Order: sequence, then C-alpha cells, then structure tokens
Amino acid sequence: MSGQDWLEKDFYAVLGVAKDADAATIKKAYRKLARTMHPDHNPGDAAAEAKFKEVGEAYAVLSDPEQRQQYDQLRAMAGGARFRAGAGGPGGAGGANGGFEDLFGGVFGGGAGGTRVRFPQGAGGSTAGGNGGFEDLLGGLFGGGGGFGQGRTARRGADLAAVTTLPFRQAVEGSTVALGVEGRTVKARIPAGVRDGQKIRLRGKGRPGENGAPAGDLEVTVRVTPHPVFALDGNNLRVTLPVAFDEAALGAEVPVPTLDGGQVRLKIPAGTPSGRTLRVKGRGVTTASGTGDLLVTVQVVVPQRLSSAAKEAVQAFGIATSGEDPRADLLARAKD
Repeated sequence: MSGQDWLEKDFYAVLGVAKDADAATIKKAYRKLARTMHPDHNPGDAAAEAKFKEVGEAYAVLSDPEQRQQYDQLRAMAGGARFRAGAGGPGGAGGANGGFEDLFGGVFGGGAGGTRVRFPQGAGGSTAGGNGGFEDLLGGLFGGGGGFGQGRTARRGADLAAVTTLPFRQAVEGSTVALGVEGRTVKARIPAGVRDGQKIRLRGKGRPGENGAPAGDLEVTVRVTPHPVFALDGNNLRVTLPVAFDEAALGAEVPVPTLDGGQVRLKIPAGTPSGRTLRVKGRGVTTASGTGDLLVTVQVVVPQRLSSAAKEAVQAFGIATSGEDPRADLLARAKD
C-alpha cells in the first residue's frame, strides 16, 4: 500500500471507530464487519467483496501499533489533504507532484509563490515515478522500505525447546546429537559431563527472525540414562565396591572397574568400615574445568550362607572379640 493510499483512505471511518479507539475496539469492529462482508456470505456481490478487502486493509494498519502510529502522523501532517493532479496534467508543473509540493511547501516553509520543495521523478517523469520519490522520502522519515506503508517490523525469532536422551557414557564423554526442530534438523554439541535434567542453550538455533532480525535460541533439556555401575557427581564418578569381611578387616588390594572398560588396583586399608569412600585420582570425567576423580564407596558383604568351617571360624572370631561392644558408643550418645 502506497503513501497516497494512506492519505486518501480514512481507516477509522472504514471500521466505524473513533480515532482514539483502543485495540480491543478496533478488533471487535473488524470482526463484525468481516463476518458481514465475507464473500462466503455474499456470493457474487462485488461491492461486498470490495468492502471486505477495504476492511481488511484498514485492520492490517490499525492493528499494528507501529503502522498505526505512522498512519496517524502522516494524516496529521497532511491535514487531511488528498493527492490529486493539477490543471497542468501529469507532466506539467501542476501535475501529480504539484499536490505533494503544495503539501510539503507548508510543512517546510514554502508556499504559493515561495520556494518549493521538489520531489524527484522516475524515468520519463511519469506519475508513478513522481510518487516514488515521495514514498522514498516518507519511507526514510517513518522507517518504511520499498514503498511507504509496506515496512515490516523486524522481530527476533521465538525461543524453542527440545529434549534429548543420552546413554550415560555419551553424557560423560560428550556427544553431538541431531534434533528435529519445526521441520529442521539442528545439530547440537552436548559437552562432556552433562547432568540429567541439565539445560543447554544454543544461541540462534531457535525460530528464524522476521525481516532480518536474529533467530531465537534453542533450549535443550538433556535426559541421561542411568548406568548400572557408575554415577556422575560433578566431574567425579562414583562406584560402590563390594569387599569381603576379611578384606575390610585385614586390608587388601582389590580391582576397581573404570568407565573406559579397564580396571585400577585400589588398596583397602585394614579396618575399613562399610560406607567409607576412597578416592582414585584422575579417573573421573574430563571437562573444560578439569578432570575429576573416581570415588569408591566400600560395601562390606555379609555372606548369606556359610559352610561348617566358615561358621566355626566366625564363631571363633566372635569369642576372640567378645570384649568389644560395637554398639557401646551409640548407646552412650543416645543418653545425651
């Protein structure tokens, strides 16, 4: 729609609303008229179809706050003037551009017999070329482009959300995944050591922006499948290590599994109780912040079935340690 269209059409009158009508009033008036004039309700009625289009044009401008402001400013500046050809015809001094110059002569200090503001014409000096210069000028004043009234607001794209599920090992080591986002495939690099439920924001991977504006972001929620042996604790890995009673009581050196499929030897000090955590340096997760450790929690295993010889050995142990009460400290502290 050109600048001339904006000056020649009273969109408020088309919708039957006041110039200070709020957005809700404008929307209500448009819906009522659109239903009445819709071609489906008026088959073969050219006048109704034309009115329907006119109502749509009016609503498109007045429902957009920025375009409405531009429209109001232009109408106020023009004082309700209409563009029309002068007596000299399209090619003469009083032609199509004459109306433009008279309008802006008053705005910029010119007048009848005074200095006139000249507007460039297109090739051949045609009416269309004359209006083109006027629209370029107003486009610069009010932010339009390619014809006044056709400027579009640049809007940043919307942020989007996605969920991906990773096996534990991929979460620990890092992985690149392909996500389906609104018909697009987006590749996302998941950093090493990502936790279950952690959100990763990918800048510019959301919905594309409008009219040159930047795209939104994509927020990816990562779900991590639990591992049967290992658990993640920051940059550290945790593992529960079963040990026999004699290993915990007398001390031993036992193998401990590592995430890469190998093993390390861990020394269990004599007298290690169940639940104590021992540390293996540098066998955790490597991230940008460094490398963690492998935290080994000792779990003393109590046999479910004992042979006769084993049962006699345990009984002998009980007799040998009968002077010690493992619950003495607990009972004393319970009285505090």
